[in-house]
Amino acid sequence: MKAMHFEILVEDLSGKYALEHLVPAILGPQGVPHTWRIFSYRGVGRIPQRLKPTKELSRRILLDTLPRLLRGYGRSLASTNAAVVVVVDADDRDCGEFLRDLRNLLASLSPRPNNTLFRLAIEEMEAWYLGDRAAILKAYPRAKKVELGRYQQDAACGTWERLADAIHPDGSKTLVKQGYPLVGQKKCEWAQRIAPHMDPERNVSTSFAKFRDGLRRVASSLP
Repeated sequence: MKAMHFEILVEDLSGKYALEHLVPAILGPQGVPHTWRIFSYRGVGRIPQRLKPTKELSRRILLDTLPRLLRGYGRSLASTNAAVVVVVDADDRDCGEFLRDLRNLLASLSPRPNNTLFRLAIEEMEAWYLGDRAAILKAYPRAKKVELGRYQQDAACGTWERLADAIHPDGSKTLVKQGYPLVGQKKCEWAQRIAPHMDPERNVSTSFAKFRDGLRRVASSLP
């Protein structure tokens, strides 16, 4: 089997921690045969109207800087077996429109990568953890099963808050009240504790399955 290299861009540090466990679970060990690098950003931002960041700070906001990143990959990956994967939370966006906007952005760029995959976590990446209840219970044996049972998979329902209600001693209200950086710290903790126990084959999240199957399809598309 030929090797594919993946450059994976994710909107925050907790997503990077999760993907560091999930990508090898999907593709196999690093270098056998596929390779990857995972980069985290400081938020998702918005697709820029003029195809370039308008503020210096936006260099570390994923969508704000995406045109520059994709052009750069279009140059650096032109003669390689490589793909760019962009993973972002859907949040409250219309998923169809959001994906269309991302693909239109890609089509407008020159140069651009030969292989680019956009994937959404619906509503947030915590939905992927909730798609594997066994992994949550392995990481948090005292998780509230009643709260887990109330979650509707891949629904726009305040996903991280639902997870917090199940596994955080004081529930989501305390975290919401204290805000960031505590919320971000807890999301990183959940990623580091839950993702190592996740099994890609049993995950019932539709958005996770699209991510999993998309990676494997790109990896198997080499001539």
